[in-house]
This record gives sequence, structure tokens and C-alpha cells, in this order.
Amino acid sequence: MGDPVAVTSERDRIVNQLERAFEGEAWHGPSVLEALEGVSWKKALEKAIPSAHSIWELVLHITAWEDIVRRRLLGETPAVTDEQNFPAIPNPGEASWKEALGALRAGHVRLREVAERIRDEELDEKPTPKTSTRYILLHGIIQHDIYHAGQIAILKK
Repeated sequence: MGDPVAVTSERDRIVNQLERAFEGEAWHGPSVLEALEGVSWKKALEKAIPSAHSIWELVLHITAWEDIVRRRLLGETPAVTDEQNFPAIPNPGEASWKEALGALRAGHVRLREVAERIRDEELDEKPTPKTSTRYILLHGIIQHDIYHAGQIAILKK
């Protein structure tokens, strides 16, 4: 993560915040990855409240939305079904949990790569008439990550 003093563009400042919310050095508390540190696949499956989502479900949800935002930034307008919003957990176990965490990290890298290609003058533009501006999409996914990092931190306890 870059030093915020060295950041020169609005896009760079947004990407910096995207990284802080996902990887660390966030002011609010643990980032997504910090909140997930030490979470076993069994812990990830637990439901503190029967109707609440598990950590694993939240990981799949974050992964889905980082991809949806990436696609929207690229000019697509993907429909979001309930199954895409909160995907089902496939074959719970150690291997599937590692795969879910790998997909989360890889999806974030793809989102960051798209965000890094946006020019400042494009931030206030909508990629399509059906989406928010790029500025709102990027800040929205940052807020989304922070929200769910907090949920994961609480569920982890």
C-alpha cells in the first residue's frame, strides 16, 4: 500500500482506501483480510444467530460484489440474483474454505486492476446509464468491505 502523502490523483486516493479496507492499515479497525486471519473453515460455517449469515457466506458475498462492481466499472450491467448475492457454500471443508479465500483475494486483485486504470476525469461518469458513477461504485465497494469486515470481526468472537 502506498503512502497517502505520495498519492497524486483522486483515483490513487480511492485505490489506497480500497486497499486499506480490504488488506489493512484501515482507521476503522480490521480490514477484510485482517478480520479473516485465523478463521478456520469450521468457525467460518458457524451461525451465531440462525437467521444471520456465517463468515463463509459473507466471504462469498464480498467476493460476488467485488466482481459485480468490477464488471459495472467495465460497462456491464449484470443482474444480481439472490443466488449471486449470497452464493451457497460448496462442499464445506478445509479445501473449499481455502478456495473461497483464494477467490476473495483474486477477485479483489481484479477489481483493483480495473480501478487503477480509471482516469480522474472518468470518476464522475457512469459506465452505463444503469449504473452509478465510477466514484460512487468505488466508494460503495469500500464501504461494503468495511461493513462486512466489522460483521466478520464480531462473528469471529
